[in-house]
Amino acid sequence: MRILIYSYNYYPEPIGIAPLMTELAEGLVKRGHQVRVVTAMPNYPERQIYEDYRGKLYLTEYKNGVHIQRSYVWIRPQPNLLDRVMLDASFVVTSFLPAIMGWRPDVILLTSPSLPVCLPAGLLGWLRSCPVILNLQDILPEAAIHVGLLKNQLLIKIFTALEKFAYASATKISVIADGFVENLLSKDVPANKIVQIPNWVDVNFISPLPKENNPFRATHNLNGKFVALYSGNIALTQGLETVIKAAAKLSHITEIAFVIVGEAKGLKRLQQKCLDEGADNVLLLPFQPRQDLPQMLAAADVGLVIQKKNVISFNMPSKIQVLLASGRALVGSVPDNGTAARAIKQSGGGIIVPPEDCQALATAILELYQNPAQVKTLGCNSRQYAVEQYAFEQALNHYETLCYSLTADAKTIQPAVVTTAANKKGVGV
Repeated sequence: MRILIYSYNYYPEPIGIAPLMTELAEGLVKRGHQVRVVTAMPNYPERQIYEDYRGKLYLTEYKNGVHIQRSYVWIRPQPNLLDRVMLDASFVVTSFLPAIMGWRPDVILLTSPSLPVCLPAGLLGWLRSCPVILNLQDILPEAAIHVGLLKNQLLIKIFTALEKFAYASATKISVIADGFVENLLSKDVPANKIVQIPNWVDVNFISPLPKENNPFRATHNLNGKFVALYSGNIALTQGLETVIKAAAKLSHITEIAFVIVGEAKGLKRLQQKCLDEGADNVLLLPFQPRQDLPQMLAAADVGLVIQKKNVISFNMPSKIQVLLASGRALVGSVPDNGTAARAIKQSGGGIIVPPEDCQALATAILELYQNPAQVKTLGCNSRQYAVEQYAFEQALNHYETLCYSLTADAKTIQPAVVTTAANKKGVGV
């Protein structure tokens, strides 16, 4: 099969959608499929094009059998509203040429965000007479409106119209959690159009390595410490100031250390917050090379999932699967009624505290520090749940089956089981 993945984010970007789409593309290649990726010049999370990719309008690369077609995008380190519009618009315009110039795909898989990518992907699907799978990693513009990122009424109307077009033009919509299913059904998206496939983690790459003789601990003077680790995006939806305040409340316990790993701009802001709060037990580090990720996760006693109160309920951070696979206890400072909280509770690998409540977060970490047996039990539950529910091969089977089901090749294989909103309701797919 020839599969075109239309994704704004891709390797070498270290977090978010990029690692997921990279693993999916390379996994499909290993299954014998031809995979072409239309993507932007890498820029996330620094919001500036990586040095090796600057000054280029287009660039073609090959990595692990994947044909990667990159195009220029308008990007600014501190974007205003116009910059954000220009970013989406530039990718819509520049990406379409390489998309249509390449071989005809049997299936197109596009990811959202970015939402406007539904326009060139939908047009390409119509021109090439091939099905389009919309992979929803977030629901826009609803999520952006909810956290205050999108306030302009004209843009809200435009993005709402784009959302309707995206759902209407897609042949199938893959969603990553049941909260997404509920949201789409409430917007009258047909149930038999929705397929639930959770995000995944490579449980062979991320595994519960020992803390003893851990190189990350040794490098950063963490031996003998009880480490609470946050690694990921530092943005409006996280509210990592809560972690800094919680750390300050525990600074008198010298055995407890907090580690925050993220992009330089966000770390600079948090550094000032550490100084203001007197949190000298917080270690701020830049993103680590991907090959070092397993050892970094293994250096932690507790993995942190942090969200603000106003994060919309269906938001599902991909770091949850990664932390679970590492076999560590989780503490989720997240809305109790949200998808993230539900996933952590179902795993049996973590505890939930109210978001933006630094005292509750500090208390939870202190209790785990004082109860190593509980930490061990939660960690074992985490790993078991990740292997059973989030293993990459399972997700790959689901996506491969979904692609086959939309092509003439569907008759030649035995379909795997894919959870859909339709079969939840007893409706035939």
